[in-house]
Amino acid sequence: MAYLTLDRTKLRHNYQFLNNLLRGHNTEWAIVTKLLCGNEAYLKEVLNLGIDEVCDSRVSNLAKIKAIRPDVQTVYIKPPAPGAIKKVVRYADISFNSESSTIRMLSKEAQRQDKTHKVAIMIELGDLREGIMGENLISFYKKVFELPNIEVVAIGANLNCLHGVMPSEDKLIQLSLYKQLIEATFHKKIPWITGGTSVVLPLLMRSQVPAAINHFRIGETLFFGNDLVSGLPFEGMKTDVIRLYSEIIEITKKPKVPIGTLSTNPSGEAFEINESDYGKESYRAILDIGLLDISPDFLFPEEENIQIANASSDMLIVDLGPQPGDYEVGSLVSFRLKYMGALQLLNSDYIEKRVVES
Repeated sequence: MAYLTLDRTKLRHNYQFLNNLLRGHNTEWAIVTKLLCGNEAYLKEVLNLGIDEVCDSRVSNLAKIKAIRPDVQTVYIKPPAPGAIKKVVRYADISFNSESSTIRMLSKEAQRQDKTHKVAIMIELGDLREGIMGENLISFYKKVFELPNIEVVAIGANLNCLHGVMPSEDKLIQLSLYKQLIEATFHKKIPWITGGTSVVLPLLMRSQVPAAINHFRIGETLFFGNDLVSGLPFEGMKTDVIRLYSEIIEITKKPKVPIGTLSTNPSGEAFEINESDYGKESYRAILDIGLLDISPDFLFPEEENIQIANASSDMLIVDLGPQPGDYEVGSLVSFRLKYMGALQLLNSDYIEKRVVES
């Protein structure tokens, strides 16, 4: 049986590291929980950290968060679909927006629900995901400021999320200047510039984030402890808050080269033979997890001698080398994960999720 673990001790360690860092730069921050795919046990661990604000991209997850901790501020971090407006207003205190027509719908629904809905307006800084273009800034805000039951609380941006455009001091200064322009034009105060995500942390550590950027949204670095620019761990952070364990269901010495006429496999892949492997054998272990759950590209065996050979829909094959060591049927093989791999596993109903304490 394969299962994931979330280590609450390591999670709390990383939270304290980030909280000290961000508070030390006079910056507020929220935890992005979309990785957890609404898993209630894991959400409770995050909410017990003491954070005041959480962000998610699924309304159903925000509903679970509100049920666990009604006092926490919830943020819907993508432009709402028209069909989701009613639930967004109900479960999200704030939503990210880039369409004035959508904000009009939010305004009407907020009136129906007798509440004020807060919005963060996203600005395009070059990565070409969500965000209004700079030349449309004034006309966009003019429409929004006229709407009842809507409060503009932030201006924001996303970088490195689609095309890999990296954040820079210049781009964050540009975002800061947009805020100044809006405030001066409309004589309105916008409390927050939410310009920071995990990928901006290296700039913050080098004091290259303008002081006006006063809000960060952190998910990946909290759970994986990585500098997303260098790909290396941040010194002092834990990289294995989340781990995968999978059981061996077969272990046998087999040839390294397939036997017979080769064609493409069900995934459409054609196996390329390394001629130096002819006549060689190694111990191959089959694990009870497969492509249905995760792409092997997102898995890192914790033991260096283990190599991932390939995977089918429900089985992962690893090469143990010339000797099996202590492994046998029923032994657990542990893996560290990339963010997207953990996301796949957390979205799978077939993988058990456990909370552990180190």
